[in-house]
Amino acid sequence: MDIKKIAKQMVAKGKGILAADESTGTMTKRLQSVNVESTSENRLNFRNTLFSSPKISDYISGVILFDETIRQKVSGKSISEILNERNILPGIKVDKGAKKLALSKDETITEGLDGLRERLKEYYELGARFAKWRAVYKISEKDNLPSKESIKANSHALGRYSALVQEANMVPIVEPELLMDGKHNINVCNDVTSMILEETFYQLANNNVDVEGIVLKPNMILNGSESNTKNNPSEVAKLTLNCLKKNVPSGVPGIAFLSGGQSEFEATMNLNEINKVNDSKFAFTFSYGRALQQSALKTWAKDLKDTKSVQHAFEERAKMNSLAAKGKWNKELEKAA
Repeated sequence: MDIKKIAKQMVAKGKGILAADESTGTMTKRLQSVNVESTSENRLNFRNTLFSSPKISDYISGVILFDETIRQKVSGKSISEILNERNILPGIKVDKGAKKLALSKDETITEGLDGLRERLKEYYELGARFAKWRAVYKISEKDNLPSKESIKANSHALGRYSALVQEANMVPIVEPELLMDGKHNINVCNDVTSMILEETFYQLANNNVDVEGIVLKPNMILNGSESNTKNNPSEVAKLTLNCLKKNVPSGVPGIAFLSGGQSEFEATMNLNEINKVNDSKFAFTFSYGRALQQSALKTWAKDLKDTKSVQHAFEERAKMNSLAAKGKWNKELEKAA
């Protein structure tokens, strides 16, 4: 299948991407937070409960998997087969995590380029049709972060990763995440996000990446979580839309936002506001992890065998975000759910 068609399928109207690619360490923390033991079997059971939800394909176009999950089977079927049967694209997280950037002031560089070509070939054979790589940046006005070196190094890695993914006939999700952490205001977030996106697309062009065959996964423009300033959804929407129109090539088929520490409700509300004012050619949707799974996880922890209640909680969140991806969500629908 053509990567441009896959990219369009990933951001199809009213559908988004489930980020179920938590590393074993992250998933262990999530399970421990609801007092469930983190075993390979429990991790698979929770994820497969979501993947086999009756209405999942109404709202979800693709699922980002972790290395452990894409190799697992349920009743003899691989996870990729289970997703394909529901017309959902399997994807794979391929980065090896953010490690300390040498001699920097608390900045990181995402690793995982070594051997990536060979790993992508194997993942393709395991059923993956898109991949994900996350670059992480933080704002510190005191230390003047992010530094130019951090932005260049991470953007360069995103460019090289994306080229290797397209060479393997898969779609790269390009995720430059500016963390919400910090005391900065929304305008600082806007300026720094613009710098990051500009360098990201410069490096993608340098690496001959076809932007019509990628999906961008950026942060929304928000106040820092320690700024004591509440986000105004209409301001978030206006600044986010303008930032992306200014810095993202029009050929990019779609933008799937990360939730970035927002609550389930905020992530849905802000996505909806962005779509209400969207006057661009971009499809704006979601690629959420915690903001799609948290309610389901809490429900599952009450009774690991109550599959229906878990799936209902997941489907409700997915449905709300599907409506937000069309600009058709409102608070009353949440109350009704």
